[in-house]
Amino acid sequence: MKETEARSRIAQLSAELHGHNHHYYVLSQPTISDREFDALLEELQRLEAEFPQLLSPDSPSQRVGGTVTKDFPTVVHRYPMLSLGNSYSLDEMREFDARIQRALGRSVEYVCELKYDGVAIGIRYADGSLTQAVTRGDGTQGDEVTANIRTIGSLPLRLRGEGFPSDFEVRGEVLLPRKEFDRINAEREEIGEQLYANPRNTASGTLKLQDSAAVASRNLDCYLYAVMLEGELTGTHLGDLTKLREWGFKISEASQLCRSLDDVFNFITHWDKERAKLPFDTDGVVIKVNSLADQKALGFTAKSPRWAIAYKFTTEQAVTRLNSITYQVGRTGAITPVANLDPVKLGGTTVKRASLHNADQIERLGLCIGDMVQVEKGGEIIPKIVGVERTQGLFALDPVQYIAHCPECGTELVRKEGEAQHYCPNELGCPPQIKGRIEHFIGRKAMNIDGLGPETIEQLYNAGLVNSMADLYTLTKEQVLPLERMAEKSADNLLAGLEASRKVPFPRVLFGLGIRYVGETVAKKLARQFKDIDALMAATSEELEDVEEIGGRIAQSVVAYFADQRNRDTIERLRNAGLQFQMEERTSIGSEVLGGKAFVVSGKFAHYTRDGIKEAVEQHGGRIVSSISAKTDYVLAGTDMGPEKRKKAEKLGVSIISEEDFRGMVGIN
Repeated sequence: MKETEARSRIAQLSAELHGHNHHYYVLSQPTISDREFDALLEELQRLEAEFPQLLSPDSPSQRVGGTVTKDFPTVVHRYPMLSLGNSYSLDEMREFDARIQRALGRSVEYVCELKYDGVAIGIRYADGSLTQAVTRGDGTQGDEVTANIRTIGSLPLRLRGEGFPSDFEVRGEVLLPRKEFDRINAEREEIGEQLYANPRNTASGTLKLQDSAAVASRNLDCYLYAVMLEGELTGTHLGDLTKLREWGFKISEASQLCRSLDDVFNFITHWDKERAKLPFDTDGVVIKVNSLADQKALGFTAKSPRWAIAYKFTTEQAVTRLNSITYQVGRTGAITPVANLDPVKLGGTTVKRASLHNADQIERLGLCIGDMVQVEKGGEIIPKIVGVERTQGLFALDPVQYIAHCPECGTELVRKEGEAQHYCPNELGCPPQIKGRIEHFIGRKAMNIDGLGPETIEQLYNAGLVNSMADLYTLTKEQVLPLERMAEKSADNLLAGLEASRKVPFPRVLFGLGIRYVGETVAKKLARQFKDIDALMAATSEELEDVEEIGGRIAQSVVAYFADQRNRDTIERLRNAGLQFQMEERTSIGSEVLGGKAFVVSGKFAHYTRDGIKEAVEQHGGRIVSSISAKTDYVLAGTDMGPEKRKKAEKLGVSIISEEDFRGMVGIN
């Protein structure tokens, strides 16, 4: 294909993909299937790799992440990001309205919006393209997180329509939907990581992750609520929001024009009840004067605008009795205490149980069985105990003593230094751990075995048919047919699912093994680096830490897992059953000219994305490592290479090569 043809096709694909993204993320009206979308995106990526000079910063391919940002530069806001004054009662709202009327000499229209419990962001657009994103920080200056913001599917990289200013800024809130928060915590629980506290803090931490591919995997969302520019767009706040929606921004459908204070009160009352049904957290309502001329006349205090205020919802609490504490054992052996309560209404649901997290929280609360406890929904999602209301007659109750032995197998619990949770170390003999590992192994992101689920695993375990994931591949139809609710067709489906799983690629098999701290992303990185299970089992901690994003804790966990002969025996049985324990050979357009040389990539490049140049290194026989050491052969340096990396490379005598040097090495003119 000629460059002119490629340019035309890239433009066509980009326009189509931007449109499909808008329909999927903003309008919630997908127009094509995921498979069709992926096919278009893959075609675009192939063309951009073949014609890197045609790669645009606002290409749909740039959403998927891959940029690694070590530093987040501090940027001064062009327009200060002020905080809002808060109100907690309708009387305070009446006082706010009275101040507005005194200042202007008349009543006004307001716009009511949901107050998102997320991370405030300012995003700059120049000539219709997203160019910069900065967090609120202290209101005067914040951190630039542009690469990470680009991964948010609901944000346009290039604006739709026409008539937008050549240079302006939009303000909004970055959110982590509850569904994604629950998914992330479920994955962290699977690999034995401490759970995140709430969606807001998780969203904030996500925006500061160094690897934008990891940010993309979190599926953040973003609602916009203001435009900042020299001059005006429409003269009203609601008119500006309408314009932003026309240009492709996601604007809440809940925003409403209110012509009286009664309308404002009705809006507050409605959403105080309905907010639990929203897919994200909201902690109040923002009330703004609609007229921009009135906003200008009212002005600002030193900290906040006089023309806007936030009404904060009261966090709903309930008081009920603590009847008992039970202890759950997870797949990794982590012990989670759960409070069993007298049923109580909270946030529109009946709460019977609440999380207690760990021994430290139980001790901090000073809990006793029989206590009257204060319960609230943390982050509007998970019920938690926040306090104790103990009457004088109950002071003689004995404080809860955290269990010393596993409630399932009786093994003495351990608690490693620096960790919050206790663990049962009986990995291969504790029933919940055995069944949990098998359930993880058959899961959708691992082996994805049709016909198998937790109930069937429970039956197979209780019948003595499976005690490890390898036992699954010895099952016969005669063995599974007697199981409850197992008909002829169900048995055939189960065995067919096991047969199909033999073709699951190595990264997913590795993830399915359930090595602590080895999640889906880490499994992919390890598989890509070591190519097969034998090389991975032989790897030292130092070699593992050479892999991008693999730290000491993960490396030690992997080494410890493979040091256990029982785990090696299981892997050998799985290998003999026909599972894939090596990467598939890929047809390469490159060569082996780099002969296994170790490369560290740093900076930005003219002809490649960061992921693109790493792939080019691997296509020509090189390998990527994350940090510079005496074993590093080359540092491939683009613009903006970190000075500390350069200094370390020079100190160790590691060759620093440019992008052009690299292209010459692999024979690209």
